[in-house]
Amino acid sequence: MARAARASLRAVPPDGVKSDSGKVRLANRKQQTRPRRGKKVVESEGVAHVKATFNNTLISVADSKGNVVAWSSAGKAGFKGSKKSTPFAATQAAELAGREAYAMGVRKVHVRVQGPGSGRESAIQGLAGAGLTVRSIEDVTPLPHNGCRPPKKRRV
Repeated sequence: MARAARASLRAVPPDGVKSDSGKVRLANRKQQTRPRRGKKVVESEGVAHVKATFNNTLISVADSKGNVVAWSSAGKAGFKGSKKSTPFAATQAAELAGREAYAMGVRKVHVRVQGPGSGRESAIQGLAGAGLTVRSIEDVTPLPHNGCRPPKKRRV
């Protein structure tokens, strides 16, 4: 009896109606359906940005306007922990991003590599292995012209 009393005391939302089964359903809302996303059509030439850090490798393929068409990382490719920083993980991630971009219509890429990581060269090989033609390779790693003072050296 106590259980039935508690069930009747449950609050009904202001826009809801209690049905016979005791569940609250929305009364005045129409079923909204989202339009299906169609296949994007992009240009055949794009830019592949490879960011190779010490812990991971990120690859994003963009069109000429800068809109990202496909992206991937070593973590997205299924690698965890210290395995993400390996050249093999970078190759797998680049192939994943390259296949996705190829399906969207990208055929030629200009590669821009950034960072000191171990997956730099292998990511470029992975993009080429996915069927993309590599037009140019540019290193865009930021280099200071002796700007900020570096942190003190580690003592291990």
